[in-house]
Amino acid sequence: MELVVDLPRPQPARAEPGPSSTATSRRGQEEREHKLRAWIGNQRSRAATLTPERMELLSAIGMRWS
Repeated sequence: MELVVDLPRPQPARAEPGPSSTATSRRGQEEREHKLRAWIGNQRSRAATLTPERMELLSAIGMRWS
């Protein structure tokens, strides 16, 4: 079983980012971090119901369970 995580593709950089693009970029980063924290929390809370294969794959990529 292979663990597949669908991550957003990086967007090409603008030639001259304006002040709003920096704020937008920061918000996007914060949103991705929030979603990742939520996903990790969900995996931890469901640890008892995950398949052994899933647990092994997550552990192999450095998942900390507590």
